[in-house]
Amino acid sequence: MPAFKARLAWLKSWLFKTAMRRCHITLAEPQAVAHIDVHYLSFSVDISVIAGGQWWEGSDRVIKGLGGAKVEPLALNELPIDPLVQGLLPAYLRVGGSEADKIHYFSHPNASESDALVLTRDMWDGVQAFVARHQLKFSFTFKYGLFSREHHGRWRGDEVSRLLAYSRAHGHRLDICELGNELNAYWAFHGINAQPRAERLAADYLAFSETVHDYYPHAQIIGPGSAFWPRLGETLKPFSNLSQKFLRAARARSVPLTIVDWHYYPFQSRRSPVRTRTATKANMLRPRALNEYRRYCQQLKRLRDLYFPGAALWTGESGSAQCGGEPKLSDRFASCFWWLDQLGLGALHGQQVMIRQSLIGGDYGLIDRQTLKPRPDYWASWLWKQLMGESVYKLGQLPSHLRGYCHHGRGAWSKVVVLINLSHRPWQVDFDDHFESPPSSQYLLTAKKLTSKKVRINGRRAKIRGAKAPRLSDYPCAEVSQLLPGRGIIFWCFD
Repeated sequence: MPAFKARLAWLKSWLFKTAMRRCHITLAEPQAVAHIDVHYLSFSVDISVIAGGQWWEGSDRVIKGLGGAKVEPLALNELPIDPLVQGLLPAYLRVGGSEADKIHYFSHPNASESDALVLTRDMWDGVQAFVARHQLKFSFTFKYGLFSREHHGRWRGDEVSRLLAYSRAHGHRLDICELGNELNAYWAFHGINAQPRAERLAADYLAFSETVHDYYPHAQIIGPGSAFWPRLGETLKPFSNLSQKFLRAARARSVPLTIVDWHYYPFQSRRSPVRTRTATKANMLRPRALNEYRRYCQQLKRLRDLYFPGAALWTGESGSAQCGGEPKLSDRFASCFWWLDQLGLGALHGQQVMIRQSLIGGDYGLIDRQTLKPRPDYWASWLWKQLMGESVYKLGQLPSHLRGYCHHGRGAWSKVVVLINLSHRPWQVDFDDHFESPPSSQYLLTAKKLTSKKVRINGRRAKIRGAKAPRLSDYPCAEVSQLLPGRGIIFWCFD
């Protein structure tokens, strides 16, 4: 029996070495090619979750673009998640979502709408207390309204003004202000008559910016937040190809737009009534599907450069799959691959900030809303935050199933390279002379299988230990290896 076990071990070792491939990592250019905001990886909490609207958990239905289950309001400031949030700082918090345009601020409009969604003063104060406690920057999507097409171009911000006046009087924070959520998709969610035309929307945006600056003169204006669908982009013409027309009209009206943003989900969950790329294990590891984000980045960058060259470019909302995420995939290890790849692509192609949908809520939440435990994507995000700096380098060409990105490192590290292995076969990696020496530290993210809820960092289970934010020293590595296992993600750190 011992002899048989020895032969079996030898056979496994031989098969492993036979399957292994070698890869040489080079820098395409010795100098940084881009720079990102220190808040690059940021997160959102949906207004539906905060105010108790229609949401995804517990429902397999979609009702007019919204989740099919009514949820209880989430008291964000009262959740015991401080260590988890601290691990993702510094960051923006964005509060927006599909119900941002139908919500009422502080009171019901009239007795006939007793079931209307209302953001109460206590809810608003709680969000602001959460922002202050974690020293977050705050982005809020103000209601545009669901009115008929003939009323576009004559936006009245009475409710918005009341919210702004209350916020200023109470010392609340507002850094980024947006009008309406995914304005190019109104036709799908609210009916064709609700779809704004670009010229009238630009007029409304100008009135909105003037209203905001009456109360918060230094707040930045962001827009248009167009939704891009996998394979389709801005979907159906002429209703949803809004971005270019709006930016052209906004420039003509001198709208003070300082951030051009867009929304993108690379996959759709089974809840989505229309699916152009369903979230499956195979799709989430398919290079062609991941590459599409780069194409849309380049498209938005051209529009920004043409109409608002001084504006920052943001991915204002992104998650693994539309309509709440895909159960048993968006909340599992399989989701780490697209997410880290998109972070790398976005930084390389001009995105200053990436807003993750969401911090908490839905199958795509970094934190499980029911258990308040971190999901695999949380740990991928945490490693990025701890290791990847703001200066971005470009690597030489890699095989299609091996994704790689290089940034200036945080702390004492000169550079950090993250490699994402989409295939099941391992890679033996070496680095060119621009790295000057072999990596001195590594952080390897693995799991037993793609659908695992639990992940390991350097072989140790990733979890919160005590009441403090997680630390890199919780995951020591006894020996640095330049071996990347199949379906593994590794961060190599260079002195």
